[in-house]
Amino acid sequence: VLWEVSVHMSRIEAWLLPPPTAIVNELIASYPLFISHGYQTVIEAICGFLLAIVVAVMSAFLIDVSVTLRKMIYPLLVLSQTIPIIAVAPLIGIWLGLGLLPKVLVVALVCFFPIAIALADGLVKTDRDMLNVMRTMGASRMQIYRMLKLPAALPYFFSGLRIASSYCIMGAVIAEWLGAEKGLGILLTRASKSFLTDRVFATIFVISFLSMILYGLIEWLA
Repeated sequence: VLWEVSVHMSRIEAWLLPPPTAIVNELIASYPLFISHGYQTVIEAICGFLLAIVVAVMSAFLIDVSVTLRKMIYPLLVLSQTIPIIAVAPLIGIWLGLGLLPKVLVVALVCFFPIAIALADGLVKTDRDMLNVMRTMGASRMQIYRMLKLPAALPYFFSGLRIASSYCIMGAVIAEWLGAEKGLGILLTRASKSFLTDRVFATIFVISFLSMILYGLIEWLA
């Protein structure tokens, strides 16, 4: 209400700061456009998210298997986060073109780290007393993982999923900024360059809404 009243009272130009009613009207008037571009972004985000889960789980288990592997892999994971994804994405686009694959890889890079680190910490922090009991009872490594380590690490795993789910739509949008034919990122860029500020705000709303849906889905699964 304050936003709406302030814009009208100060007579700010709509291209500079549109009132909320104008943003809602844009959402309603252009909903086919948002659905079409949003569908593309969601596909990229989900594919990248699933790829990140697979690679992160494999990496977490490698880290947990031996101390040597942990000392080799863990620093590389941390080092990978010091490189801005906005700097890596153009290289992926140059190498792989402007299709679906580079967008999926960018999303996977964004989502991979929190999942891998959370699951690795969960596996490492398994109760030592329970671990010793199972070893003295002659449990195999597979039985230890299946009956003890995995159940104990699930809360950590879902914590990593929650963090990653809030990033995956953003990762897809960043990838689309650097070159795409369709998606919320390219829609946002076109609207911004055309000074369609109401569409920019509407697109931001759609991006936030989709991120909240994915986060809510992970929360429900947990």
